[in-house]
Amino acid sequence: MVIESLKQIINTSMSSLWPSLAIVCVALICVRIGYLKTHRDHFHLYEEFWLLIGIIYLLLLYQLVTNVDFNSSQGGFNIIPFKEITRYELSSTQFYINVIGNVILFIPFGYIIAAYIKPKKIWTNTIIAIIVSSTIEFVQLKIGRSFDVDDILLNTVGCIIGFLIYVACQAIGRHLPDFLKSDWFRNLICIIILAILVLSVLGTWGLV
Repeated sequence: MVIESLKQIINTSMSSLWPSLAIVCVALICVRIGYLKTHRDHFHLYEEFWLLIGIIYLLLLYQLVTNVDFNSSQGGFNIIPFKEITRYELSSTQFYINVIGNVILFIPFGYIIAAYIKPKKIWTNTIIAIIVSSTIEFVQLKIGRSFDVDDILLNTVGCIIGFLIYVACQAIGRHLPDFLKSDWFRNLICIIILAILVLSVLGTWGLV
């Protein structure tokens, strides 16, 4: 249920985000190609692919936290930890969207932080998550939405999970055969993922 709910929310967001997303992606690709050519830097498809995916995720995150209303209340202010979390029934759609969804939404963010900074301790991810999530809540309050400390807690948990996933991936990666760590294999995986994403988007638009 949580996957279906999140998928519906993401599809709704993408329907209004795709024009700006298309412009940003094309601009970014052109700038990166120009940079690589000018500086005669090495081109690694998988690195450029994940950079693009990271930017798309951040744009989608912006769309979700500023234009999609997860809560039924408007302009609320909650500074009591776990007050909102405990008011949802565990099997309700609102629990999946507002609790589980807030965790899942920030797992990629936690992974991106860890992959970029490569922190040795979990506290770096935790502090960044608290600052970013708190900023989101204050902005939401100023645009007529609600401030909820529980969202900050849940987003931080998601970032911590993202950090742990990064650490696990790094540990697993060190024991993989060399061919699985080669550039051509990483590029192949990215091409497959890109094909799946394109087909998924086209399917959502009813084109395939």
